[in-house]
Amino acid sequence: MARVKTARTTRARHKKVLKQAKGYYGAKSIRFRMANQAVMKSLRYAYVGRKDRKSEFRKLWITRINAGARQNGTTYSRLMSGLKKANVVVNRKMLSELAISDPKAFSELCEVAKKA
Repeated sequence: MARVKTARTTRARHKKVLKQAKGYYGAKSIRFRMANQAVMKSLRYAYVGRKDRKSEFRKLWITRINAGARQNGTTYSRLMSGLKKANVVVNRKMLSELAISDPKAFSELCEVAKKA
């Protein structure tokens, strides 16, 4: 049976990791072992960050909606429950966009929620 040499695959794996670690501080961009640790941790942070981004945006939308609602004499929770009772289906992202770009339409929605 022929002997299998792994130099090519090892070199390729090292190059791949070092390419991902390009721009890292100090030896983390040069030495494979340090670069591998840094890249693995970075990928873990990136994975968690993709999940966190969703809740961060939701928090931002709620803050914007609350600010707009308070300008119209109500609170976020009263606005949302009023819209639900009035069967108005608008998601938080669109409500926050309305609060920023079209305050008139947002105030009309606030009035609908107050009546309901």
